[in-house]
Amino acid sequence: MSIQLGRLGIWTSHFRSGDPHARAEAAAQLESFGYGTIWIPGGAGGDIFGDVTTVLEATERIAVATGILNIWMHDPAEVAASHQLVTSAHPGRFLLGLGISHAMLVNAKSLTYERPLEVTAKYLDALDKADPPVPVAERALAALGPRMLTLARDRTAGAHPYLVTPEHTAVARQILGSGPLLAPEQAVVVETDPGRARQIGRQHLKLYLQLPNYTNNWLRHGYTPDDLAEGGSDRLVDGLVAWGDEQAILSRIQAHRDAGADHVCLQVLPREGETPVDQWQRLAQLIST
Repeated sequence: MSIQLGRLGIWTSHFRSGDPHARAEAAAQLESFGYGTIWIPGGAGGDIFGDVTTVLEATERIAVATGILNIWMHDPAEVAASHQLVTSAHPGRFLLGLGISHAMLVNAKSLTYERPLEVTAKYLDALDKADPPVPVAERALAALGPRMLTLARDRTAGAHPYLVTPEHTAVARQILGSGPLLAPEQAVVVETDPGRARQIGRQHLKLYLQLPNYTNNWLRHGYTPDDLAEGGSDRLVDGLVAWGDEQAILSRIQAHRDAGADHVCLQVLPREGETPVDQWQRLAQLIST
């Protein structure tokens, strides 16, 4: 079954913790704003399917995707069984986003991060062999490099690249071809003051600058070691985090679309004192543009 993600979604950790009633209310608000998909991170493990179900039960139409389920932390047979339960109750509304995560995070769980491409392929094999299997059309991969993008093209509905530029989106589309899904994540700061916007952006990038999967990808796409030093250069921050008014955010969304994105999911980095819901509503005007 083809899952309709819409043109614009919201990627947020808001639905992984806190009061379930508040999360349900926020999900209903996002649907009322007109967004096509809610993306829920799952890199830390935990009851990701429970959190997905909370959002689906609180809404009627909006799609929900995991961005991503960490394959080191979930048994594939259990994932397939949970996927069946979710999709039986909410057909056509759930996309299982899968990812290999990062050595620093996986090893901290007393696991051994190794052979990411091979491990991912074997995980997909297990999902194919499960009873019932997870359909290819209902799963996607967090893919950055050429080999993982090729695997996403050949074994899933497509790719969900995280923390990338429109230049990466263009390369990803070239590798995927015209058919598969391409749904990049885009961090945004609704702030017109450059110093303040970049401060928020650097705080967001702090963890990711420690993760080679991301830093190697940025180096492949024209950034230099100097750009990665001392919290990230202005060039790096500006390339990875779209900031400014609504028109500036729209320009970045359009750049991804022009490069071949089917769907762009926004991760709003809130300013101090503002709730994400305020900015989600403010950016909702961009959905129809």
